Amino acid sequence: MVSIGMVTARIRQQIWDPLYRNSFFLMADTVVASGLGFFFWMVVARFYSEAEVGLAVALLSSVLLIGLFSRLGLDYALIRFLPKAERPADLMNSSFTVSGLAVIILSAIFLAGLDLWAPTLRLLRENAFFAIVFAITALLFSTSCLLNCVFIGKRRAEFVMSNDVILSLLKIPIPILLAASLHAFGIVASWGIAAAVALTVSLLLFIPRAQDRYQPAVRLDVAGLKGIWSFSAAYYLFSLFSMSPNFILPIMIVNLVSAEQNAYFYVAWAIASLLYAIPGAVSGSLLAEGSHFEDELAPKASSALRLSFIILVPALIILFLAGRWLLMLFGASYATNGLDLLWWLALSSLPLAANRVYLSILGVRYRVKELAVISGITALVLLWGSYLLLPAFGIVSIGYLLVGTEAAKGIYTVYRYKRAVAPATSPTSGPPLV
Repeated sequence: MVSIGMVTARIRQQIWDPLYRNSFFLMADTVVASGLGFFFWMVVARFYSEAEVGLAVALLSSVLLIGLFSRLGLDYALIRFLPKAERPADLMNSSFTVSGLAVIILSAIFLAGLDLWAPTLRLLRENAFFAIVFAITALLFSTSCLLNCVFIGKRRAEFVMSNDVILSLLKIPIPILLAASLHAFGIVASWGIAAAVALTVSLLLFIPRAQDRYQPAVRLDVAGLKGIWSFSAAYYLFSLFSMSPNFILPIMIVNLVSAEQNAYFYVAWAIASLLYAIPGAVSGSLLAEGSHFEDELAPKASSALRLSFIILVPALIILFLAGRWLLMLFGASYATNGLDLLWWLALSSLPLAANRVYLSILGVRYRVKELAVISGITALVLLWGSYLLLPAFGIVSIGYLLVGTEAAKGIYTVYRYKRAVAPATSPTSGPPLV
């Protein structure tokens, strides 16, 4: 007979399993960071005009876009290869160095071409101080992202949450102090200052506990990076394809429908993204765990899939019941125009959970070409389909497309799952360790 003590011990064992533990921390990180982010913008709106807030959003979006392009897939490579790296410090420092150089180059290109792709941000070129702070902020955020991937790869996701909480808390009061002197750029500067402090704390307190005897240094291990480059390049394409709808869809909606409909879309997308964070956190943890123990990939993948649905299904039910109320917090028009889209976006999280687990399996098995192809086709179908359907059916058509593309990928995932999760036929399926 199973006793209460045995059940309690089993639950405790599951909770402290690294796969579950890291997943919980990453999910908590998303929830806490999102909550503090909403509060941050509430504070900013009280001290800055609408025009200043809008300009700051464009500046910060540019910072994050440069950060996305500058990471070159090294974020996922750190999660995949750091666990078994023979020289982990060299891999870390080389990744930071290469990404940092990419930030400098991309920032220079962005600033030089402002009149072409962002004329409203020409204040960056008119003020050298603003341009320097802009580039430094991009560098800090890119490095912080790579550092978080180090923590995930080392199975210490609690440090990811700690780093993000420090950053989110610090950036709330700073814009108040900078509003009178820097105006819109005060919001950007607050992000840079907060990121600098959070990164310093991580380097001094968290990294020594995650990686023994690590010393930050400018390092370029060409041989080591060459060994992981094909993986990084494929994951780089995966990142760009995965993130591109977040940048392109709002622009497409403004041009094809209206600015008001774009607002309804953004709020629904932001709420649904809380559901997407669940499979995202679990799949990230699976990539790290599978890289540590490739021979245990099959049971860990099953556990990851089970965990995703255990958390996702109740959350999905709650969102369906409370969706209208959540949208009403933004205004009655948001509930009227965004509820159907929110429900379709939420529904897409179910096949998304299975698909994210499969993509992590591909990463562990080093089947990066298939990974890039899947993400590329998904982005193409979603963006091209939206372009065709938005004028006729409105923003809800994006929900239809997302459910359809994720369901189609789900069928493919079921068909390919057993072959992908099967043990590798050779001792290592990836590139040489660095």
